[in-house]
Amino acid sequence: MILKLKMKGDKMKRNLILTAIVAGMIFFTGCRISPNWFSDPYYDTTPPAIPTGLYIENGDREVYLEWRLVYDKDVAGYNVYRSFSYNGVYKMIGSTKGNTYFDRSVDNGKTYYYAVTSFDFNGNESELSLDATYITPRPEGFNTAVFDYKRFPERAGYDFSGYRIVSFNSNDADFFFENEDGVYWLNVWDDTDIQNMGATGSLYDIPFAPSSGWATAKSVKAIPGNTYVIWTWDNHFAKVRVKSITPDRIVFDWSYQTVEGNVDLKPRKDNSQRVLDRDDLR
Repeated sequence: MILKLKMKGDKMKRNLILTAIVAGMIFFTGCRISPNWFSDPYYDTTPPAIPTGLYIENGDREVYLEWRLVYDKDVAGYNVYRSFSYNGVYKMIGSTKGNTYFDRSVDNGKTYYYAVTSFDFNGNESELSLDATYITPRPEGFNTAVFDYKRFPERAGYDFSGYRIVSFNSNDADFFFENEDGVYWLNVWDDTDIQNMGATGSLYDIPFAPSSGWATAKSVKAIPGNTYVIWTWDNHFAKVRVKSITPDRIVFDWSYQTVEGNVDLKPRKDNSQRVLDRDDLR
């Protein structure tokens, strides 16, 4: 009697265990909440495509990034990474749903390397973008004014390295303004070069310092709407866009690359970076 009851109990226990297993399989199959355990063929483990066409612009303590959209149907957004060298460690600095990003956690005069990934709704992330994309932020200024050196000699020159107005004949003056009987000039000293880049819509239209075409004279006509690149005596590059001129003064926007020999006033489309030495063009 005791043995018979025990057999019944074992049978009941087996039935209960079997029922629980079947119910569990139905539950997990219907909900698909643990795909890795069951090797669910419908679970997405494929990351989206790698973003391409990463393009960056430098600014004053900021970098603007833009890239081509990834058109995979399950793309949820993009992660932005930054490093201090091309083969260095890239750390994620932010995420975005769109294809643009502003990095405002940078310092002027430091070079930064960038890469972007895409990710989907299941958390799959692509590899880093392959572009060798780097830039060096630089300071800039707007609506700065200097005056005719004949009437206001102490306020006629500008020193880019000090971001300040100086005397036209100061050792720190990178250029100075002159009104010669109604003809307006931007003047530089013998150890500095200048080039008129022509009419531009804004300060940002000239991407980098040219490697040739510097004026043989040390004076060029100042024309509202034109941008001028200046190669300073200590091997730095700057650009000036003239906004307005009166007989007494010139108003301009400017940017200045603090890294010696770095031509990136704003990057070219291929984002390459070159360094020139003054001996290169002599």
